[in-house]
Parts: sequence; C-alpha cells; structure tokens
Amino acid sequence: MILACQLNTNIHINVLEDLNKLKSLIENNNLKVNISRLARELGKDRRTVKKYIDGYVKTNKRQRQSQFDTYYPLIKELLNDANKLFAYKRVLFQYLKDNYGMPGASSSFRRYISSIDEFDQYFKEKKCASVKTPAHSRFETSPGQQAQLDWKESIDFTLNTGEVITINIFVLILSYSRYRIYRLSLTKTQDILFHYLDESFSIFGGVPQEILTDNMKTVMNIPRTEYSKGKVNNKFQQFADDYGFKVHPCIAGRPNTKAKVESPMRILDELKAYNGDLNYDQLVKKLEEINNRENSRFHKGYQSIPLLYLDKEKDLLNPLPHEKIRDPYQIITKTVKVNQSSMITYKGNQYSLPPEYIDKRLQLQVYDNQIHMYFNTNLVAVHLISDKKMNYLKEHYVEILKLTLPFDNEDIENIAKENLSKIGERYNDNRT
Repeated sequence: MILACQLNTNIHINVLEDLNKLKSLIENNNLKVNISRLARELGKDRRTVKKYIDGYVKTNKRQRQSQFDTYYPLIKELLNDANKLFAYKRVLFQYLKDNYGMPGASSSFRRYISSIDEFDQYFKEKKCASVKTPAHSRFETSPGQQAQLDWKESIDFTLNTGEVITINIFVLILSYSRYRIYRLSLTKTQDILFHYLDESFSIFGGVPQEILTDNMKTVMNIPRTEYSKGKVNNKFQQFADDYGFKVHPCIAGRPNTKAKVESPMRILDELKAYNGDLNYDQLVKKLEEINNRENSRFHKGYQSIPLLYLDKEKDLLNPLPHEKIRDPYQIITKTVKVNQSSMITYKGNQYSLPPEYIDKRLQLQVYDNQIHMYFNTNLVAVHLISDKKMNYLKEHYVEILKLTLPFDNEDIENIAKENLSKIGERYNDNRT
C-alpha cells in the first residue's frame, strides 16, 4: 500500500518492517496514523502494528533449532495422508513416538505444532468439525461400587491390504480405579457382550455392585427416559442376576451421565492414525497396547495410576460366580482344518464351507446358537448348530459338485438338490 501524508511524501508500506519509516515522521510533524486501518491492510494484529511503528526491529539472530525439526517432512506427509486421521496433537505425538522414536515431551511437541501454521491449521479444522458436549458435574463412586459400559460402534478401518472393515470396540471401566478393558469385535451381538463382560470381570478379579450403561438394544428392550424407567432385556437381566450386579441404565440422550467411560473412548481415536498400516491381528495387538498403556500411566485428571488403584478396589468387588454359571457365557475360539470334502467337524457333526478353503485352517466361534467360521477377518460361513451328522449349505455343495462333475449349471443344480435330499435322509435317520 502507499501512504500519502500532508508533506507530499509517499511512503510504501508493504510489510511490517516498513512501519519503521513512520516513526520519525510522526515524532517530527505531530502526525496521527490510523493504526486499525494499517492492521487490517497488513492482516496483522493492531498491537503488532503499533509495536513496529514505535520502532521495534526484528532481530536477525538465528532462532534455535527445535528437536522436532528433523521430523518436519514426516509430519507433513502424515497429515496429508488421506487414509489417516489424527484427531488431536497428542495422537500424532504418540504415533510418532511409537513408530519413529519421537523424542521430547508431548507438551513441547504440541507447542511446536502450534508454531507452524500449516500444521496448526490441520488441527484447528479437526477441532471445528468435532461435536462439543455440554459440561458435566464430577461424580465419584466408592471402590467396588460401579463400572461403566459402552461400545464405540461401526468404525470403518482400512487394513494394510486396502480392505475396509467395520469394527466395534467394547469398553468397560471401573468407576473408582478407572481401570479399563478394551476389546475389538467385528460384531456386537448379545453373546459377544456377555463374553466380554465375563472376561472383564475375570481380569478385574470380581464383579462391581452395579453397571451403568446406555440404552443399547443388547441391554434394554425399552429405553429409559425422563418419564420412564425403561425395561431391561430378559437375557441381560438373567446375566446380571447370575453375576450378582444391578443394571443401571442412563437416561436416553444423556451420555455425560457415564462420563468416566465416554472420556476413555476418545483415546481410541488413536486407532484412526493406523489406517492402512496394520492387518487385523496387528490391529488387535495395537488396541491391547493402548489398553495396557492407559492402565499403567499416571492420569492427571484424577491423579492416579489405574493399575495401582485396581489393587485397592479388587478386594471390594463381589466374587465371580461358579464356573458352571460362567461357562455358557464364554465364547471359545478354536482353530479347525477344512478336510478334503470341504467340511469341518464340531462336536462330532460336519459343516460345509466353500471348496476354496480345503486344507486351510479357520477360526471357529460358537455364539447365538450358531457356528461362525472366519478366515483371517473374513466371515466365511455361518451354520445353525445341528444334531445332524452332515450339514451342507446348498451353495457350498453346488460349488463342490462343479469341481467334480462335467455338467452345465442347470444339471448341477438338480443333482445338488437330489443328493442333498438323500444325504439328509441317510444321516438323519441313521444317527450314531
């Protein structure tokens, strides 16, 4: 810009340093300058403009190099990766520390990021996009009194193969010690919930007096509201009775009621930084690492280490029920091999799979009265548990026939239908 004064002198003001030219003119000619207008024109703070008009000269002394400067190219690459999401500066710091040996403290790193406009802008945009929750009152509970339950549901995660899977994360946290259990699942059925609760109680060393939960369908048939107590699902109530705890549902739409578990959920945003880096097994292990770290570190918010406070809380938890009560709620994962007939055996009965899995080893889980068979993270087949000796899904049997019989598709469909009928008659009527 060009500033014209009454002395017919044109002064060019393009950068802050040009403001030094005004100092002598103002002092010698009793001039007044519109500082606010200059600040707007230069896109700077009014106080900064005044400081330069008063004679401030920026030093040419070389600034001290930051210990994080060598990571600048890597940070820039990570923040421009379309797959990865770093919700907070602390998440980026932890990622760099775990994978690239980042030195220093988290607070110093956050100041460094804030000092670089392009990096700081990335996190400002993430902050603007986040949903703000209302403030809540702090509420403490006695040792052994309460645990808070939640699911972080339907998270899309990209594996290192490029496959996108949908994951769910179970979280149970003891309200007094803040000791938490994270578990990853591809589904969130009631049987999975029972299994993870049983596993968590075993790790805690006992059962809390009550569990505070939201109105998830696996717990509540009718949500609790301001005007209704709601209705707990019969199967979940039976589970609660078997383990000896009370079910305390929150009022629908008030997540801050269980703020102790909502806050640890934010830690799980760290997983989004690993999009495209991990296979499924590595993802499970990464969640376990986060779980162990959070239980072992000092938390400033409540001035304790959860692992140490668990020792104080454990003796005040109710005892675990007898194994006979617990057994039906536990899901056992077994490794099974697919035989040459494209079948696996479970409790003496055989169940079919697609023929491409012959001679491969699969993971078998039984819940919801069904057999679930996985190859890596892929759910290959689901069978209802049956007392039949031979259990074929028609599509599997058709694929097997295609590998052995030189007929067209129409003939194979008819042959499959006829053979399956005969197999059913033989193995249903002659059980051994």
